Amino acid sequence: MYDMANLKKLKTLGTLAPAAWEGFLAFDKAAMADGVIPAKTKELIAIAVALTTQCPYCIEIHSKRAKAAGCSEAEIAETVMVAAALRAGGAVTHGTHCLE
Repeated sequence: MYDMANLKKLKTLGTLAPAAWEGFLAFDKAAMADGVIPAKTKELIAIAVALTTQCPYCIEIHSKRAKAAGCSEAEIAETVMVAAALRAGGAVTHGTHCLE
């Protein structure tokens, strides 16, 4: 199911729903732009979210963007571990629902 070639179909989405597509592109551009939080940090956040949601497209795209923004492999590795800790923490805390 995961094939980066599928991203070519985004053009079709844009054609079929142009107003929504343009709105999405503008929102994405604004959200990921340098601001109070630097774009480099935003890419690390994007990696963590992508790992947590397990979106292979986002993992690949934002890993490349993070490296292009100057993130080191050590920064990316720590980001991976933060995402893992939060995901594990969610499982542990939700596990309390299994107890009486």
